[in-house]
Amino acid sequence: MATFPAYPTYPSGPAGGAADGPADGALRHAHWWQRKWVRYGALISLLALSGLVILALVRQQTGTEGFLVGLGLAVLPVPLLIAAFRWLDRVEPGPWRNLLFAFAWGACAAALIAIVANSFATRWIATATADPSSADTLGATVIAPIVEESAKAAAVLLLFLFRRRDFTGIVDGVVIAGVTATGFAFTENTLYLGNAFGTDQLSGDRGLASVTAATFFVRVVMSPFAHPLFTVLTGIGFGIAALSADRRRLRRGLLPLAGLLLAMGMHAVWNGSSNFGEYGFFAVYGAFMVPAFGLLTFLVIWTRQRELKTVRTELPAYTAAGWLTAPEPYALGSMRARRLAREYAARRFGKAAARSVAQYEAYATSLAFLRHRGRLGRADADFVVRERELLHELWRRREVARPCLAYAARATAPVVPVPAPAPWPGYGYGGNYGYGHPPAPYPAYSPYNPYQS
Repeated sequence: MATFPAYPTYPSGPAGGAADGPADGALRHAHWWQRKWVRYGALISLLALSGLVILALVRQQTGTEGFLVGLGLAVLPVPLLIAAFRWLDRVEPGPWRNLLFAFAWGACAAALIAIVANSFATRWIATATADPSSADTLGATVIAPIVEESAKAAAVLLLFLFRRRDFTGIVDGVVIAGVTATGFAFTENTLYLGNAFGTDQLSGDRGLASVTAATFFVRVVMSPFAHPLFTVLTGIGFGIAALSADRRRLRRGLLPLAGLLLAMGMHAVWNGSSNFGEYGFFAVYGAFMVPAFGLLTFLVIWTRQRELKTVRTELPAYTAAGWLTAPEPYALGSMRARRLAREYAARRFGKAAARSVAQYEAYATSLAFLRHRGRLGRADADFVVRERELLHELWRRREVARPCLAYAARATAPVVPVPAPAPWPGYGYGGNYGYGHPPAPYPAYSPYNPYQS
């Protein structure tokens, strides 16, 4: 059983007992290819090159006018999907750079891999079987799910390996996988809608009866969540693996693979729905896709509520140690209280203060999750270092955050009415319980009681 370190003692000052940050000696002796700016530069160059190539390929297939029409229509669901995944991530919001990478990977690198690999595989099958129609069917139902889900899963794998501090559970896996798939669907929709517009231009069809309108209805209106839904299964596998202890290597390896296989299977069923008869698409949509979407939505929201409960459970010990004030565990475990604290900070102290409060909330949440993993025996080797770093970040922002969170705790604490006392004297020497007005209601949670959480 892993040794669980004691809670840090009360700090003596802004830097008292807090770590000054990770040691940087290894960075000074690192080779040039190990430096952060070199890795970032190589990654950005790779994504930019993939973006230029995919742009050229899509424009070549759709034409300039079709590309612009497809681009304008395909971008419509993107803000809604990104906002939905960001909302799910509000308890412990990950860095925007991770989401930007995920979206760029899906829209550029994964889409390029899919176009090249799917085209090559379909042509090879058509040549080997001398049956182009069966090659298209096999490519859509077998090759495309394997290639596309593997390409999208690569982004989740990279962030799981190189951004482990930001990848701590199921919600993180869902958000990263969903944003990656949103980027992929954006590029794919641009291609399909652009080709549909080109078909309408050749046939002269216009209006609601056009191929463009039908494609838009199916891909953007009815199933904008299709690709995110598939890839989210992979993200859940990585999220559960992130919750597992390091020593359970087999489990950490098999769970993401199981999620990937489920994503491929669901993708294959969806792509093959057009081969199930005249109403196959609607049957799969109603009997399979919608229930799966509802179930996964429930799972993610339930997981988010569990995260808030973890915050309320783990942080009171830091109150006893002097790092947090009594109202903070309650306020940090309520999304409404966190929002009120940010709004109060912006109204009283300005936008910079609101950002500090938001950062304070994020660091405190990370601290609660870190402590929870340690209590369950899943702590990483750098547990103590990471805990000190988070406490140091909280201590730096305490002057602004504490009064705002105290205000939010008072504003959101539930009020429970106290029953009116009996109209006769109580026990003992007979207090004046039967006269005057009954006592006023009192908060069920007192932000000044250190023993409540």
